[in-house]
Amino acid sequence: MIGKWQALVIDCADADALASFYEQLLGMIRVQQDDGWISIGDAPDRPAIAFQEVKEYEPPQWPGQEHPQQMHLVVKVRDLDIAEELALQLGAVSMDAGTDTFRVYVDPQGHPFCLARW
Repeated sequence: MIGKWQALVIDCADADALASFYEQLLGMIRVQQDDGWISIGDAPDRPAIAFQEVKEYEPPQWPGQEHPQQMHLVVKVRDLDIAEELALQLGAVSMDAGTDTFRVYVDPQGHPFCLARW
């Protein structure tokens, strides 16, 4: 092993707004906050998801590849219908794609993510 995973960093226009969306979606807490940078996770000493503000942010365009997604999160849920309703209330947008075991959305700043039944 060379090292340990510290964080997944997501570029965005507004770190505070996007961190708030994922805090509520994933039940995480803020573990670090600096100017233009916010990390959320289970605890300060655990791997995190970080949100980094970038100037002239261009959101991914799914499923097109002019601005490719480059990554997406998969969130495990027990009930797709309930999870979808709650995610939409937080500001997610359905992409009307998926199967009976997963559904595709974009977060409020355009990053794709999936809800997957387990």
